[in-house]
Amino acid sequence: MARLAFLGTPEPAVTALRALVGAGHDVAVVVTRPDRRRGRGQGPGPSPVKAAALELGLRVAEEPAEAGRAGAGIGVVVAYGRLLEPELLARLPMVNLHFSLLPRWRGAAPVERAILAGDRETGVCLMKVEEGLDTGPVYACRRVEIGDQETAAQLRRRLATMGASLLVERLADLPASLGSPVPQQGEPTYAPKLAVEELRLDWARPACRLARVVRVGRAWTTFRGRRLLVLEARASSAPPLSDTMDLLTPGSLVGNQVLTGSGLLELVVVQPAGRAAMSGADWVRGARPAAGEALGR
Repeated sequence: MARLAFLGTPEPAVTALRALVGAGHDVAVVVTRPDRRRGRGQGPGPSPVKAAALELGLRVAEEPAEAGRAGAGIGVVVAYGRLLEPELLARLPMVNLHFSLLPRWRGAAPVERAILAGDRETGVCLMKVEEGLDTGPVYACRRVEIGDQETAAQLRRRLATMGASLLVERLADLPASLGSPVPQQGEPTYAPKLAVEELRLDWARPACRLARVVRVGRAWTTFRGRRLLVLEARASSAPPLSDTMDLLTPGSLVGNQVLTGSGLLELVVVQPAGRAAMSGADWVRGARPAAGEALGR
């Protein structure tokens, strides 16, 4: 088994870290991002990877250079969230587990961008780390279909489990098990981190596209000037419920459904500002919108 350095930060990286430790690898150091505030009114807290590493009794560092000083034979990067310096890459060979089928969706938010684009499949790729953003040659990939109603959180968990298995398999007997990497083939697309405004529901768009935004997470609109999170929704291409529908504009509420640019979006679970999550039907009963009253205004 290998002596390795592990670099990662969010929860999906924990799955890989635990799998590598469970497979018997000697993790010399875990490098993660500094502690930061994890919620409103809370003080600084550790990243999920740091919390898991401390639980496992592993040494934790915040500076990537520590990976090169730990006596490791290889570095493993999983959603670390920071580009690595050329000096470190020259000192320590590294592999990166990326949650997409490269070169599609290079960057920070490959899972979210795949869902927003309506991709039917995605996967994980194990690649050699280079100076560029997810540009390195690929050792291996595994594919998976994206469920029609699957959320980004659900898909990310599936990919994390699949990726951890791929890591354990390819690092089992280095260097033979890793194999030779192959240059990426095809036109690259990029997956920048989503801005808050991209998660705002534009009711002039088709319901099917709005449902994708909801699946990504933290989708929002406004009602009577206050923010309303839409946590779960279903698109429908059903015909108008009555003749008066022709007089309504996108964003208009029809029960717990919203008229969009094409079709209806059913509000399944919502969260008003300052309140707990509730069913869309319960929210409508409490809000008592006037006839034709619209969201997003």
